[in-house]
Amino acid sequence: MAAFGGWDMPIQYPDGIMKSHLHTREKAGLFDVSHMLGVVVRGADRVAFMESLCVADIKAIPAGMGGLSVITNADGGIIDDCIITNAGDHLYMVINAGHEDKDIPHMEKHLKEFVAKGGDASVETLPDNGILALQGPEAAKVLQTLTKTDLSQMSFMAAMPMEVAGQQCFVARSGYTGEDGFEIAVPKGSGATHGVVTLWEALMAHEDVMPVGLGARDSLRLEAGLCLYGNDLDDTTSPVEGTLLWVIAKRRRDEPGSFVGSERILSELANKSATRKRAGFVVPAGAPVREGTAVFDEAGEKVGVTTSGGFSPCLKKGIGMCYVKPGLIKAGTELFAEVRGKKQKIVITKMPFVEQKYYRGP
Repeated sequence: MAAFGGWDMPIQYPDGIMKSHLHTREKAGLFDVSHMLGVVVRGADRVAFMESLCVADIKAIPAGMGGLSVITNADGGIIDDCIITNAGDHLYMVINAGHEDKDIPHMEKHLKEFVAKGGDASVETLPDNGILALQGPEAAKVLQTLTKTDLSQMSFMAAMPMEVAGQQCFVARSGYTGEDGFEIAVPKGSGATHGVVTLWEALMAHEDVMPVGLGARDSLRLEAGLCLYGNDLDDTTSPVEGTLLWVIAKRRRDEPGSFVGSERILSELANKSATRKRAGFVVPAGAPVREGTAVFDEAGEKVGVTTSGGFSPCLKKGIGMCYVKPGLIKAGTELFAEVRGKKQKIVITKMPFVEQKYYRGP
């Protein structure tokens, strides 16, 4: 067990990190991600309110669908990344572990200003919900045995309420592994046992399901090229620096001043003025390069730092992410990480490191 975002979380289960990682890639892994926080935004002006805080075109998200976005601060840095779903009469957000103490005050501060100007919106957190993530190529087959909803009609990022194993849940076809999968929010309910326990036991009863801890969750997301907030993103990093241009909606790029931090973000977009960019790298030989390692060019000049790093069970070599000067992010660029006083070669590569296998529909 280890502390993570203020929660005690399992690093691994008895089968170990490597086995649970590969099992998720081949069959289905089950993750307890109840440390993630659900947030409901209501009101006639809920879309306008949330668009003032993040870079997404929420107006364009169809009912029953969601998308990744980032909440930005006044300096254009990323306060948090989040999933925002159009749940019909409200917006449903999921924010990161342990970020309630900064995300919610930030939202409430701007909500107060928004309402004072006549806006109609409200914010409610769902701290009692449990959330399980079922990930892997067999995830849909497993979940289908526990629900009458036809999962084949749910594409990647679709979300809807449904009954699963007798529990009323809110299910999104999404995840943090690069595989097909589902994130299942379970209300606490009125019984002595939280509904998430009942659902965990029902899913674990399937022969294709293995429990997965934080260790494999990290290696899976890294192979998929997905950022970890606090490592690859923080409140000083802009979406442009983070090479997350795709989350900055096209419409929002033409709306200066319409969201917090837009001045810096839109300036970096227009002027290509970011002084660092996120990139992926592989380690051709030797031990994995961990986060916080200085990166140098061939001339010995320090040009950046690694933010994530570890061993890839699928590629059987070290992989990672780093921030370096923008001119050095082209695939094939050779750089050097300083590991225990010695320079170790790393090679910039495109991400994801392994193919993403999201379900796009029947």
